Amino acid sequence: MKKSIFLFTMLFGLFSNAVAQKSWNGYEMQEFTFKNKIAKIVIPKAPNKNRNWIWRARFWGHEPQVDLALLARGFHLVYVDVADLYGNAEAVKLWNLFYKHITQKYELNEKVVLEGFSRGGLIVYNWTVANINKVACIYADAPVCDIKSWPGGLGKGNGSTNDWKKCLKAYQLTTKSVNNYEGLPIYQAKNIAEAQIPIIHVCGAADQIVPIAENTLLLKTNLEKYGSTMELILKEGIGHHPHSLKNPTPIVDFILKHIK
Repeated sequence: MKKSIFLFTMLFGLFSNAVAQKSWNGYEMQEFTFKNKIAKIVIPKAPNKNRNWIWRARFWGHEPQVDLALLARGFHLVYVDVADLYGNAEAVKLWNLFYKHITQKYELNEKVVLEGFSRGGLIVYNWTVANINKVACIYADAPVCDIKSWPGGLGKGNGSTNDWKKCLKAYQLTTKSVNNYEGLPIYQAKNIAEAQIPIIHVCGAADQIVPIAENTLLLKTNLEKYGSTMELILKEGIGHHPHSLKNPTPIVDFILKHIK
């Protein structure tokens, strides 16, 4: 009986770590698990000579205009799901391990383009602070920059009660201690500004889920205090959705400019 259990465990382990070959929007996609998290890499048909890549932080496949445009220019597209960690220290640690794995296995550029939709902004910026020299530029789309705003809903935003409970647990914070916690993007502007990392944000001016005044504009103000800034594309009359732009050219041009 013990032998059967052992064989099953071994086989399950091999299966769970196996790479599944799939197709995504006409490109080869490899899907696998990494540290028990779903991970994906999409292979360009003609990888560019610099082995550039874009790392999406959240909402795989949603409004993929930028991803597709960069795939066509030889970028690899990478993803690992850490959504329910809300960019905490555990998420940063996992991203560190994933970065090492993905750059070595696929021989990717040591500098990555980071892409953070909504809550993806948390891990994008928190990982950047811990890995300043590994980031070519940042594209953030209606990003969460302060958990008190979302999912906390402690400002003008709607918040999310369920996510707030999970988020506080992930950070090991309480509704009181979170007010003194500074391990969040809006408080990390000095480190990011000093590194002069190019940043572009795309936001809806009427966003009531992740209010721009409590997130993007606050981060922008803090960056400017330390001699840096961000490029901001503001969509008047638009809320949290839809993300991205129908024509992603301004975002793509920004990224291509700053990887050279």
